[in-house]
Amino acid sequence: MTTRNVRGPQEHAADGGPTAVSRRRLLRLAGAGLGIVLAGAVTTACGPEKEDASGGMEGRGSGGSEGGADAFTTPPPGTAPRALWQQGTSVSTLGNHEVLAVVGDVVLVAGDPLVGRDLATGRALWSLPGAAQPGARLIMGGDTLFLASGEYDGDLVGLDPATGKETWRSRLEGRYNQPRPIGADTERVYVVAGILEKDLSSRTNVIAAVDIRTGKAVWSERRDAGTEESGLTSVVLDGRLVYTDHRENLTVRDAATGRQLWTRKISRSNFERIAVHDGAVHIADGRHLRSYAVDDGAERWVLRTEEFSTFNGPSVLDGVLYASDSAHALWAVDPATGKQRWRNADLLDVSVPLQFAKVGDTLYGATEFDKNGGVQAYDARDGKLRWTFNDGTGDEQQWYVVSGGKRLAALHARRLHALPAV
Repeated sequence: MTTRNVRGPQEHAADGGPTAVSRRRLLRLAGAGLGIVLAGAVTTACGPEKEDASGGMEGRGSGGSEGGADAFTTPPPGTAPRALWQQGTSVSTLGNHEVLAVVGDVVLVAGDPLVGRDLATGRALWSLPGAAQPGARLIMGGDTLFLASGEYDGDLVGLDPATGKETWRSRLEGRYNQPRPIGADTERVYVVAGILEKDLSSRTNVIAAVDIRTGKAVWSERRDAGTEESGLTSVVLDGRLVYTDHRENLTVRDAATGRQLWTRKISRSNFERIAVHDGAVHIADGRHLRSYAVDDGAERWVLRTEEFSTFNGPSVLDGVLYASDSAHALWAVDPATGKQRWRNADLLDVSVPLQFAKVGDTLYGATEFDKNGGVQAYDARDGKLRWTFNDGTGDEQQWYVVSGGKRLAALHARRLHALPAV
């Protein structure tokens, strides 16, 4: 491992930063791409905004709190809580499931700058311009946030999420082209990277594991010709690296050695979330929701939704699997047996959630692209919808929600909200 040019958080200048724009920054901006669009209904008003030192817009939702107390009042059924605070961000919700994270009391939002905020108050704790590449996933391994270097120099970087300070760096001996983290645990960071040829081109790629202690690659496996570096959906858990790719494969590797344990064809390219829980892999596969044994790929169970409908990616929270489908139903399933606990099919007039968080007996869902979408609260015991929060901005982009204690962090377009978990 090499540790060099270690840098701490930097704040923007009061005038928004330096006037000179570097070539790397132009490349980052050019690579950012376009967001996908959508709309929302009003349940809470938004306060005035002004530019802050973290590169976003700052303001507070009306009725918000500066975040001291956690004694939140449960609103009446059908009434969403008011935002505790809201802040602008420099990132647009581009469909990356890992653009938002809560680590301890810090909310992390990917983008340029990469920002850590106090979950209680919304105050920017640190800001790192140029730290994250466009579309970067927030990959946590132990207490470290791992990213591909925003300098496009082939380095992997580890940051302390509480302070934003760089604590780890690996150059990978210059063997790979632009490695990108796809997962991490307490021992290794897993990357996909191009193989550098003698002419400095990169026509094939590998999946590799980097030892966090030494900073060196401990295994690498060349992928089949024609596979792409982008388009991987992945998860690391219980010593297994699980991922899907553009070529309609579901693959499981031993995380310690890289040995491929098994691979299966699925019916379509998967861009949805994969859930790994208690020795099983759960995946949405078109009309089917499938569960496979993580060690040998044996199919454990399969569920089917309505004809011409498809499942969205599942999540397992507190021992229950949750997934929605395109027929506007929300499912709660026993992940061990596939037995249905409940199914809410009364959501035809509202958007369905694509991503979930859970606090106590409440299941929170962040919805897809729909004017009636937002952050939804369901009774986790029977699936009944209690309320929907929307910021009323009219921005037509997907929502994301994560929990942290008795608060929720919700990201929509370029706005970050804190909500009480009630």
